[in-house]
Amino acid sequence: MKEVYSIDDLASRERLDEGADQPARLAVIGHPVQHSLSPQLHQPALDEAEAGMRYIRIDIEAGRLADALAAMKDLGFLGTNVTVPHKFEALAACDELDEGASVLGAVNTVLFEDGRALGFNTDGPGFGLAVREEFAVDLKDLRIMIVGAGGGAGRAVAAQCAREGCERLILVNRTLEKAEQLREELAHFFHSERLEGPGDRLVVAPLDSPLLPEEAGHADLIVNTTSLGLKRTDPSPLPGNCLQPHHLVYDTIYNPPQTRLLADAARAGARTANGLSLLLHQGALAFDLWFPGRRPVDTMRRALAAALK
Repeated sequence: MKEVYSIDDLASRERLDEGADQPARLAVIGHPVQHSLSPQLHQPALDEAEAGMRYIRIDIEAGRLADALAAMKDLGFLGTNVTVPHKFEALAACDELDEGASVLGAVNTVLFEDGRALGFNTDGPGFGLAVREEFAVDLKDLRIMIVGAGGGAGRAVAAQCAREGCERLILVNRTLEKAEQLREELAHFFHSERLEGPGDRLVVAPLDSPLLPEEAGHADLIVNTTSLGLKRTDPSPLPGNCLQPHHLVYDTIYNPPQTRLLADAARAGARTANGLSLLLHQGALAFDLWFPGRRPVDTMRRALAAALK
């Protein structure tokens, strides 16, 4: 059995399951995907449920997602998780989307049912649960800055914050046009009887803005949804002068457990958390989609703790 499979391994069930005791019927697909802890998260839950299947990693290059989903459907997969950089591509590749995926603008979970690929997004709801667990506060009570708002994870997190009625939302992205497009899509969440428009409750800022430290100062929660931090040599996605002691700082990256951003935030006196709790809660929500009525949070929490020892 392999640590990481490729689209070529989806050519046949014999090739995919060579040397394995159980068939692979669930997966996480991404590029890269070697770092993903999703198999360690899901396999113990599958074993506990006596599901009789394996959960694997499949590295799929950009542009091949639709081919991969078609092959997985033909091979009798139950479903798959979708990670960077495929969450947008999955939105178009699925046959049907649930309301959450449509609103959040990205797909991170697929269920194969009756010959169709059904797309969902558990990142947004999982993020809300993660923030509540880590900081004992709800998104609706926070002023939130999202760094990397143009990517799949950033869009999902931003949309969830808007859906839950956060007090203020600051969308930060290197490419300003993507953040502005997201602002237009989310503006209706910020309209109220007292305001003719979203006013300054929904703000867009480029990553190189000289006003970024000031905007960050008005935020309670800062969230990194970029991929900066996956490598230990990566710089922080946010200048150090943006971080203050009153901040809650959440990095959606969980491996490595402390990114440069979190290290800088801790030195500034801020409270910090990495993306492990997001992985846990979005994973449990995905499991519930594949096995309705089952959300094995405790089993998955123990599995993650064991995997990270």
